[in-house]
Amino acid sequence: MSVALAPLVGAAELPIAASSQPPSFTAWDGPYFGGHIGYSFTRSNFSVLPFESGMGAETGSTTLIDRQNGILGGYSAGLQGGLNHVLPSGLLVGLESDATFLNHARSFRFIGPDANGPDVISDKLSFVSTARARLGEVFGNWMIYGTAGLAVDRDTASVLANGAVVGTVLKTHIGWTLGAGTEVELTGNWRAKLEYLFMDFGRSGTDLFATSQRFSSAQAIHSLRLGLNYQFGWPGQPGKGSNDQAAKGPKDAKPGDDKPDSTDTNWNLHGQTTEIYQGKLPTHAPFTGPQSLSKNYEARDTATATGFLGYKLWDGTELYFNPEIFQGFGLNHTHGLGGFSNGEAQKTGTLYPRAYIARAFLRQTFGFGGEQETLDEGANQIGEKVDISRLTLTVGKMAVNDIFDNNSYAHDPRSGFMNWSAWEGGAFDYAADQIGYAVGGAAELNQKDWTLRTGYFLVPKVPNGDDYDTAFFKRGQYLMEGEERYSLFGQTGKFRLTGWLSEAFSGSFKETVDIPALNLNITQTRKTRTEYGFVANIEQSVTDNLGLFSRASWRNGRSEIMSFTDIDKSFSTGGVVKGAIWGRPDDSIGVAGIINGLSRDYRQFLAAGGLGVNIGDGQLRYRPETIAETYYAIGITKGIVLTLAYQFVQNPAYNADRGPA
Repeated sequence: MSVALAPLVGAAELPIAASSQPPSFTAWDGPYFGGHIGYSFTRSNFSVLPFESGMGAETGSTTLIDRQNGILGGYSAGLQGGLNHVLPSGLLVGLESDATFLNHARSFRFIGPDANGPDVISDKLSFVSTARARLGEVFGNWMIYGTAGLAVDRDTASVLANGAVVGTVLKTHIGWTLGAGTEVELTGNWRAKLEYLFMDFGRSGTDLFATSQRFSSAQAIHSLRLGLNYQFGWPGQPGKGSNDQAAKGPKDAKPGDDKPDSTDTNWNLHGQTTEIYQGKLPTHAPFTGPQSLSKNYEARDTATATGFLGYKLWDGTELYFNPEIFQGFGLNHTHGLGGFSNGEAQKTGTLYPRAYIARAFLRQTFGFGGEQETLDEGANQIGEKVDISRLTLTVGKMAVNDIFDNNSYAHDPRSGFMNWSAWEGGAFDYAADQIGYAVGGAAELNQKDWTLRTGYFLVPKVPNGDDYDTAFFKRGQYLMEGEERYSLFGQTGKFRLTGWLSEAFSGSFKETVDIPALNLNITQTRKTRTEYGFVANIEQSVTDNLGLFSRASWRNGRSEIMSFTDIDKSFSTGGVVKGAIWGRPDDSIGVAGIINGLSRDYRQFLAAGGLGVNIGDGQLRYRPETIAETYYAIGITKGIVLTLAYQFVQNPAYNADRGPA
């Protein structure tokens, strides 16, 4: 059993229309708050000295920021807030503080061999925070400034022996920062900023008792940031910018405002934060394997914060960018279930928040004329009128299921069903890194009653990996989906059929089991193999306040799962009821049932003691994994939802000897 509390904060109902009119009055006074993205580069000079004299020492230097996916390295993101005061002369004085989180910041330093092989020190930089004074000059609708103050960072020094962590020490460094920047008014209350900061933390040391050595380092950080601030101003202060409504568009969009009706806008901004607290009771388990669900009581949490920035370059062409910060762990580090229980849990959890680029893509729409429809403004969608008959091309980094296998009633774990095999076709092994995103492109041909979609995306270099395989069109995933829209007894419905085929570097379950000398090391059988499957997906409105859904999915199940989860066949069905029936239109109740299964080859591999993506009990008495999930989502205020959820799992990880959970 598992119970989850999942507050969902949609913090940015913030569509803004850009203005072509020059501002005649600009106010920079008062508090402000915003976010930033950037590139950070760190250099650390280190030394490792033994506790005992006469032993050897290691010195050197290394970067603390690694490249991710071979595409972009040193990426950082964070939040800032501050207070400005502008003197009559135009001189600006202010205070600002910020917190910045980094992406995959790590380095490994070789210390020296011992009887068991080499030890390694891993120094992972987790986050940086500053508190600074600002002094600048305002020039109408833009300003420049210099800044200096206090800087603090947090990093983790770990000792690894033969790949296993044998000791960890958390370190906090205090130093100073100096920098400069510029800000410009975009429209209304919004300001864009470009800033450079240098941070120096001096030299500090820590004792690594696991290897009887002292590790010390002197590190400095260079950070270039691009940010966006919302200037609140003081109560009763005159409006910001010239001709408020002309500058701000349809509405002066403050957090919590309703969406404007107008589609006359060329950019928008949304935000979403989600915290999920999930726990489970003790589970019957006569044995436990390396990737089994814990038999004890356990509680874990995850948190995400995502920004959705969209900009219309010109008619028909839009650019979207989504920075994201994640922190937390799934139950048992996201192990023990085929249909995992927390849709926000990542396969690589993190103690401290980690920043990364979730999406960065270009969308091009070609209209063919005729009747038009309105695409509502929202996250990753600038409100606009488009031809119903159109071709849409999307290229860049995104989630495959942003486009394929959608469903109005079961698709977003941040606001509905949380089980992996409820919000997605469980056997849909869609291309993704360990976070859930992929690089590729898709084309959608839309007509009044149907849509045809196709796409190609990069797969990981190895199963469940984080680096993309760039052997374009030699390996990768191809997708095709047809969607039919219809009416049944006056109520709308949609049917989607998705087929996919992947060429990927993966191992064979059967070959691994058939060759005892491999000792279940499936990596020894890896080569380019073909994986394929389908998802059938239906959604049906019964009334204005009741909708039903169902999915059936299957994959061939002969080779390793590349990206998603340990399911070869799955069927799910359920429904969602809106609270308007009992006078709470912002509430909803969802109920779903799921049956997951494995192929013969995969179950034999697990029974022999093999390990999958998320499961591996060491032995297996196979039964289908059956799941029931229900939730009640309570609309607290506009943009804030509290969800109470319950899941029951029979035969967790397909093992009749364990559970229920």
